[in-house]
Amino acid sequence: MSKNSDRPKNSDRPENGDGPGTGERSGHGARQRNTSKRAATERLREERQRADRSAKIRRRVVVGAASAAVLALAAGVAFAVGGSGGAQASGPLVLPANASGSDGTVITYGKADAPHTLKVYEDFRCPYCQQLETTDGPTVQALADSGTYKIEYHLATFLDKGLGGKGSRTALAAAGAALNEGMDKFKQFHDVLYANQPDEREDGFGDVNHLLDLAGKVPGLRTDAFVKAVQEGTYAPWAAEVSRAFDNSGVTGTPTFELDGKKLDVFTDGAAVTPDQYTALVKQAIG
Repeated sequence: MSKNSDRPKNSDRPENGDGPGTGERSGHGARQRNTSKRAATERLREERQRADRSAKIRRRVVVGAASAAVLALAAGVAFAVGGSGGAQASGPLVLPANASGSDGTVITYGKADAPHTLKVYEDFRCPYCQQLETTDGPTVQALADSGTYKIEYHLATFLDKGLGGKGSRTALAAAGAALNEGMDKFKQFHDVLYANQPDEREDGFGDVNHLLDLAGKVPGLRTDAFVKAVQEGTYAPWAAEVSRAFDNSGVTGTPTFELDGKKLDVFTDGAAVTPDQYTALVKQAIG
């Protein structure tokens, strides 16, 4: 601030002494000081407001990042099983035709007299299951069709709990309706679901109309009985039983492949093995 900043505009008044100019200059200076003080206070208030806004934004970013990390961890899979995902269903327990196992919770594909058994543990919302099925699914099926082994599907719904929604159990109930139409219809519908799997954070499979649209990709599947069963959730209680059987299996993640009790390492460095690598794993396991 310059020395003359407090000087009144009427410059013929003295700069000091007791004359009238002194008191007027002092009053003007006081007013300027008060104005400056108010301006400084206002600046401080604005700075605080900006700081508060910045802090809120930072908190939102941190919370958002943390939520995303938790979501990614939950999705990331399928490797932290925390129960059936609340696969509750009302109504009577109806087992679909072609269900197998002592309690009807297993789906067996392939030749009954195959010398080996491949147990496949999956969740229809699991992205790693989708990666494995789309990469190796045709090879997995081909080996079953050739009689090398039969496949036992053990299906889960725990991602509904981890991610929210009901897509896993609704898709499983629809798969039960497909199984009721025939083993080949189940297998084709199973493959269509993985080929059209939504992002695991979205509950696309929770919409029965969407599932019915996907069922239209399987020739002959959308019978009146199938549509009615999907719309009414006829096999929802069965899906809950299948899910509970998975929870009690001791398997801690999906996808899990076990051939005659031997776990196959179907992922390498976070990626599904190639079809040739999968075939080699099977040959090694069965000797």
